[in-house]
Amino acid sequence: MDSQNKIKQLIDYRHEARIGGGEKRIEKQHDQGKYTARERIEMILDEGSFEETDMFVTHRCTDFGMEKTKFLGDGVVTGHGTIDGRIVYIYAQDFTVFGGSLSETYAKKICKIMDQAMKVGAPIIGVNDSGGARIQEGVNSLAGYAEIFQRNIMASGVVPQISAIFGPCAGGAVYSPALTDVVIMSDKTSYMFVTGPKVTKTVTGEDITTEDLGGATVHATKSGVAHFRAEDEDEGIM
Repeated sequence: MDSQNKIKQLIDYRHEARIGGGEKRIEKQHDQGKYTARERIEMILDEGSFEETDMFVTHRCTDFGMEKTKFLGDGVVTGHGTIDGRIVYIYAQDFTVFGGSLSETYAKKICKIMDQAMKVGAPIIGVNDSGGARIQEGVNSLAGYAEIFQRNIMASGVVPQISAIFGPCAGGAVYSPALTDVVIMSDKTSYMFVTGPKVTKTVTGEDITTEDLGGATVHATKSGVAHFRAEDEDEGIM
């Protein structure tokens, strides 16, 4: 393969990575009043400052036919950029890829930028939009959460940690934001809970809605998990 073909292949890979789960899933994300992971990063950071890491990473799972379905980036966009000229490290979960579920390699991407942020003394911003663990990977996914939680604790009091909840944040995904310094939730489109309404009803008999169980208003006014409740993502980012 000559240089021109290699360059073309690289451009094709970048395009593939940037569309995440595909145009139809992106359209569905927009229909729900939500931005994509990359759109959120562009809105948060100074224009043109984002430097992405591990753009072409894919998962390593071969169980349940997962080897046949891979997306470049594996469902999370990671890197660093600036806000008003100051460096920050950021990751944004991509719900268009496997529902933003966390895999082993996905967790390693997040841990990598958390380590880099602590090394240089820069803030860490996590944009959450995830259904939780990627169940096909079993304990490998859960171990990935443990690595992230450890870094949340290591970074506590060392660098600022900010979490923006702009979609579902359920199961294993919910613990990390609760360990960070500032939590922002968008109204109506985000929720945080370990187990959802159906499990709650099965165990306790209580019939409760997603919003009443873990919506932005509940966490901003009752549980105290959220520090700021935003009307929508635009307000949350501003």
